[in-house]
Amino acid sequence: MLEQSSNTRKNSYGLPIAIMFALFFMIAFVTGYQNPLGSVIEKMSSGNPMMSQLGTLANFIAYAFMGYPAGKLLQNKGFRVTALWAVTIGFIGVAITYCSGFIGSDSTAVSVYLIGAFVAGFSMCLLNTVVNPMLNSLGATPNQGNQLVQFGGSFNSLGATLAPVIVGGLLGGAASTISSANPVFYLAMGIFALAFIVLYFSQLPEAEDLGKPSEKVSAMKAFQYRNFTFGVIAIFCYVGLEVGLANWTYQLLEKSMDVQGNNDASSSAIAGTVVGVYWLLMLVGRFLGGVIGGKVSSRVMLSVAGIGAMVLILCGIFTQGTLMSFVGFDSKTLSFGMVNIPVNAIFFVLCGFFASIMWGAIFNLSVTGLGKYTAVASGIFMVMVCGGGIFPWLQGIFVSDGSYLPSFWLDFALAAYITLYALFLSRPGKDVDLEPEVLIEK
Repeated sequence: MLEQSSNTRKNSYGLPIAIMFALFFMIAFVTGYQNPLGSVIEKMSSGNPMMSQLGTLANFIAYAFMGYPAGKLLQNKGFRVTALWAVTIGFIGVAITYCSGFIGSDSTAVSVYLIGAFVAGFSMCLLNTVVNPMLNSLGATPNQGNQLVQFGGSFNSLGATLAPVIVGGLLGGAASTISSANPVFYLAMGIFALAFIVLYFSQLPEAEDLGKPSEKVSAMKAFQYRNFTFGVIAIFCYVGLEVGLANWTYQLLEKSMDVQGNNDASSSAIAGTVVGVYWLLMLVGRFLGGVIGGKVSSRVMLSVAGIGAMVLILCGIFTQGTLMSFVGFDSKTLSFGMVNIPVNAIFFVLCGFFASIMWGAIFNLSVTGLGKYTAVASGIFMVMVCGGGIFPWLQGIFVSDGSYLPSFWLDFALAAYITLYALFLSRPGKDVDLEPEVLIEK
C-alpha cells in the first residue's frame, strides 16, 4: 500500500517537477550570460576589471530588493501565480538587455544593459523563490526533498554550462558590442514566452498554507532558529563563492597571454568553454547529489564539499607558471580542440564539482524545524543571494597589475565559512522546539 501511494504521488507530480526543472535551467542561463558579456562591458568602460562584474552585480543585487517581497508573494498567491510573474518579468528584462545593443553611445548602452540585468534579476529571484521550496515540498520525506532540489540543480548547471560556451563563441576575441550576443537574447525570450504558456495552462500543486492570505508571520522570529540564522550567512557566502570562482576564472583565462597564444582560437571562446566545464561539473555533482541525497545526510555532503573546495582553491593559488592541455572551442571553425591553459585554472574549475551540492544542502539544513516560517525564510534566502553579485565585484579589488590569483583568497574564505557551518553551525539550538514533519536526518 505504501509503495502504491508513493508511485501515485510520483506520477501525479511528474509535470510539476518537470516544470520546476525547466525553470531551474532558465535561472542559470540568464544569470550565466552576464559573465562573458562582462568582458564587452569592460571594453566599453575604459578597461576597468571591476566593470566586468557590473552585469553580475546588477543581476544579483536585485535579490536584495525582491527577496522578501518574493517570499510574501509566494505565501499569498501560491506557486503558479508567482511563477507566471517571474517568467513575465524575465522576458521584459532580457528584452531591455537586447535593446541596449542598438544604442550608439557606450555609456548609455551600458546603463540600459545594467537596467536589463537588474530587471532580469527580479525574475531570477522569483523563480528561485518558487522552485526550491516547491521541489523540497514535493519529496515524500525531507531527504527526498533535498534529492529533488539536487536533481533540479543539475538542470540549473546545464543552463550555466551552455551560457558561457555559447556567448563566448558568439563574442569571439574582438567583440566590443552587446549586440554580438543577440541570438542568445532571442533564445532566452523565446523560452520565457514558452514557459509562460505552459505555466498558464498547467495546474501546479499548492501547499495547504499557500495561495491565500496567511497569518501574520514575523520574519524576525525565523531567526530564533540557530541553524537558519547561520544558514542565511552560508547562502550569502555560497552564491558569492559559486559565481566568483566562475567569473574570475573566465577573466583569468581571457586575459592570459598563454591562452591568447593558442593559434586562431579566441581567448573568449576558450575561456567560455573552460568555464563551461566548471558548470558541467556542477551538473555532474548535483546529479550525483540527487542520487545519494536520499541516503546521505545534507550535513555530511556539505562538509565534504566545503573541505574539497578549500583544498582545490589553495592548489590553484599556489600553482603558477605551468600549462596543460585542455579542451577549447575555436569560434572561427566552430570546432573543439585541445589548447594550452594555466593549470591553476583547472583547479578552480574542479571546484564546480564540490560547489554543486552546496545550495541544496544549505537550504535543507537551514529550514529544519522552521514549520510555518519556511515560506518567509525562503524569501530571506533570496535576499542573501545578492552575495553572488557583491562578492565577485569585491574580488575585483584584489586584482592589481593583471594579477588575478590573490583575489581567490576571498573564495577560500567563503568556502571556509561554509565548512564551518556544515560541521558546527547548522545544528539546531537545543532551546528551540522543532516541528517533526520538517526534521531531516542528522
